[in-house]
Amino acid sequence: MLDELTRRTWMEQFARSFIGVSTLSVPSVVEATAANHKAAAKSVIFLYLRGGLSHVDTFDPKPGRPEMAGVQAIDTTVAGIQVSEWFPRMAEQMQHVALVRSMTSTQGIHERGAYLAHTSYFLTPTIVHPSLGSWLVNFLGSENRLLPGNILINGSPQHPGSGFMPSHLSPLPVVDPSAGLQNSQRLPGLDPSDFQRRAELAKSLGQSFVAKTPHRTASAYLKLQQEATELMKSKDLKVFDISLEDSRTQAAYGTHTFGKGCLLARRLIESGVRFVEVEDEQNWDTHNDQLASMRTMTPSVDQTMAALLSDLHQRGLLESTLVVMATEFGRTPKLNEVTAGRGHHPAVFTWWLAGGGVKGGYVYGRSDAGGDRVDEHPVTMPDFNATVAHALGIDLHQLEYSPSGRPFTVADKGAPVLELFA
Repeated sequence: MLDELTRRTWMEQFARSFIGVSTLSVPSVVEATAANHKAAAKSVIFLYLRGGLSHVDTFDPKPGRPEMAGVQAIDTTVAGIQVSEWFPRMAEQMQHVALVRSMTSTQGIHERGAYLAHTSYFLTPTIVHPSLGSWLVNFLGSENRLLPGNILINGSPQHPGSGFMPSHLSPLPVVDPSAGLQNSQRLPGLDPSDFQRRAELAKSLGQSFVAKTPHRTASAYLKLQQEATELMKSKDLKVFDISLEDSRTQAAYGTHTFGKGCLLARRLIESGVRFVEVEDEQNWDTHNDQLASMRTMTPSVDQTMAALLSDLHQRGLLESTLVVMATEFGRTPKLNEVTAGRGHHPAVFTWWLAGGGVKGGYVYGRSDAGGDRVDEHPVTMPDFNATVAHALGIDLHQLEYSPSGRPFTVADKGAPVLELFA
């Protein structure tokens, strides 16, 4: 007797061989496997290295090749996996990491690449698509009722935010992670009773306006106002104060903005926030003097990312937290003879995941010998974002509609890479 998956596989193979079609109108093995997946991740920390990170200089080195320009590949804690010498601390955390070395895109312009990375959709003048964090909070909410579910630390002004979704799903921007949540205290001389009276008056006026103006932007603004008022009175505000961490932990993450941002991200996730994005303050658009740039920029990022994975693991949070590292594209494997830098290269690059039910110490996909093209198992940005959504148990086919009535899904036509899951 054939089990259901075996029967479906046989039917699909029969259709390909004798009927000339690739699929039938029955669920495929991949869809069935996806449907049976049990979500392990509850939250996401999305690390964004803006500017376009070189893959051969980081997590897809080509030992002995001229493209490396003398940079060495080093062993990691996982046999057979090497990374660039610029990342010795991440090499010690590789047992937690799944490298996707076959990322590929058609978008070689920063704005377009970053937009696709965050939304899974191509940039268009007719609509702004929601970022991944807004999708996740829209479907799952936040585990902490008083804290925002979606937070952006040191983010770019070009971030798409909630796109066509209501504004209360936009990420809360935190510019300085060491300053706490700014503008969250009562004005000097304003006692609690007077503050409450003003808040109630604003709520009453807002409800009256919304009743006369049944538009979701108005209701979303009122919701934001009410949530902000509740948060100002909450003890949960202290989660934004990274100075409460012991000095050893603060030193482990680093004193730079990215380090402080990742430490804040861990505190937020620990308190029930669903999605936190942290952008590195450095620009990885290394058109000039690649080696000098990497020598200057990599130590802080290597320190912080390794500290984050180690800290999450020690606290028992890594199993339920999916950590993602992304960038808008890779860089040309061959150094420019004039500038000694690397140009934009969307044909192949590397992103990685850790925790949240994915396989640690694992490599998916492969670039060719010189790091110029995908050699095996290409993965698009929508595929990768579908994988993130799948890790949290989101239905990839669930539709959301823009104000004009157009249907959209969380990762467009992306398909999750199921091989990444343990």
